[in-house]
Amino acid sequence: MLFVLRMVAMLLYFLGVAAVGLLLCLVRPFHPDNSRLIASWYSWGGLRILGLRVQAEGREHFNIPGTYIVVANHQDNLDLFVLGGYLPRRTVSVGKKSLRWIPLFGIMYWLAGNVLIDRGDRRRALDAMGAVVKALQERNTRIWIFPEGTRSRGRGLLPFKKGAFHTAIQAGVPIVPVCVSSYAQQADFNRLTSGKVRVQVLEPISTEGLTSSDVPELMERCREQMQATIAELDQQTQSAPGRPPMAIGLKADA
Repeated sequence: MLFVLRMVAMLLYFLGVAAVGLLLCLVRPFHPDNSRLIASWYSWGGLRILGLRVQAEGREHFNIPGTYIVVANHQDNLDLFVLGGYLPRRTVSVGKKSLRWIPLFGIMYWLAGNVLIDRGDRRRALDAMGAVVKALQERNTRIWIFPEGTRSRGRGLLPFKKGAFHTAIQAGVPIVPVCVSSYAQQADFNRLTSGKVRVQVLEPISTEGLTSSDVPELMERCREQMQATIAELDQQTQSAPGRPPMAIGLKADA
């Protein structure tokens, strides 16, 4: 019963924040800090409703000068609430084009300055990633990407797609990996305190001097580091197994 009440409350909270966020974005459309502020609102109330406790370490790695690309593992729709409080300043994300059809959230997400890509159209997707490079180089913006391209839903860290790594090399910016413990299959939302989540920000990975031919090695190096760190976080997290969270469409694949 508590699980159902929480999911209903989460949906209402999600739409409420989207409405307030839309007003912010109408006042200052495409401002590079809109996403961070709105995500922090989602996280502030969402974690309290869910009963999740999040512990983050390594956030000092976000303080490097200049721009960079953040890559994080993507488990569930609830990642928005788990990670929303940890976005660096001037950070926008890359999401799939279908996000625009989510009531209130879609238009707000676009006006917040995030980048929408059409995965079904390779040329348009490449154009969108070109816009990401421009944002990195000219707008002093950080970009948050989920390199798996979809939610893992308890299947472990999925293979990475190359887009984030091509973009980082093309823009000449470092990659900052973010690892999240496997909360999606451990949290029990029928309990008042549903579980713990550990987040670890890793040291930046430089792309200086790399070319497109180095993408596979860079991608594999990043994935291996993240996979090892997630395994360590899972060992540290003492959560009783529980019912997986319901996918309620709060965050689309990025």
